[in-house]
Amino acid sequence: MRILQWGEDRRFDEMRGNIGKLSLFWTFQAVWVWTVSLPVTVVNASDRNPPIQPQEIVGWIIWVVGLIIEATADQQKLSFKNSPANRGKWCTVGIWKFSRHPNYFGEIFLWWGVFLASTPVLKGAEWLVIFGPIFLTFLLLFVSGIPMLEDSADKKFGTMVEYQIYKKTTSPLIPLPLSVYGNLPSWLKTAIFFEFPFYSKNFPQGERSNWYREGSQKAARD
Repeated sequence: MRILQWGEDRRFDEMRGNIGKLSLFWTFQAVWVWTVSLPVTVVNASDRNPPIQPQEIVGWIIWVVGLIIEATADQQKLSFKNSPANRGKWCTVGIWKFSRHPNYFGEIFLWWGVFLASTPVLKGAEWLVIFGPIFLTFLLLFVSGIPMLEDSADKKFGTMVEYQIYKKTTSPLIPLPLSVYGNLPSWLKTAIFFEFPFYSKNFPQGERSNWYREGSQKAARD
């Protein structure tokens, strides 16, 4: 839907004139899809048909919840970007109020659900398919997902006090109320909620004004 409306995929802007870069990009995408879908591939190839297990039911519930969160977040952001009034702003509507990257949370959540649902069929070396959701989680948390978008947003909006408050009080991945996340200690944000320091390498550092601190506290309470 997004590409049909925009008429292009901007990820290809720097690759269209270079067949080597384009081929590398598509090859990486193919490896990504193949790796992440390994649990589905193994289950479909297996002739084992055990009775339905509790972890299978829980896995599909997780998949449904993840799919709903990701689809909702994508639609909310698309609607936000399509509004001329929001030009030059970062998305803070709907689920985006509680997570800076709710679409990625949904994506990671649903694929771990797929893996969990596949476990009643897995035996022996087939358990290596856990590499699929691990690979996806690693990419989105450390490589091509959150780090790139955080870097881009910090460069665009990092000097704006409102954005600084938003980033300090909004979870990077797992949706949480601002009043909860904004008051957590930094070590807990890093250890449990993936607020890694390299997400803020271009984020303004140093002393904040009293106005900023008061605004941050107010945003956390709200």
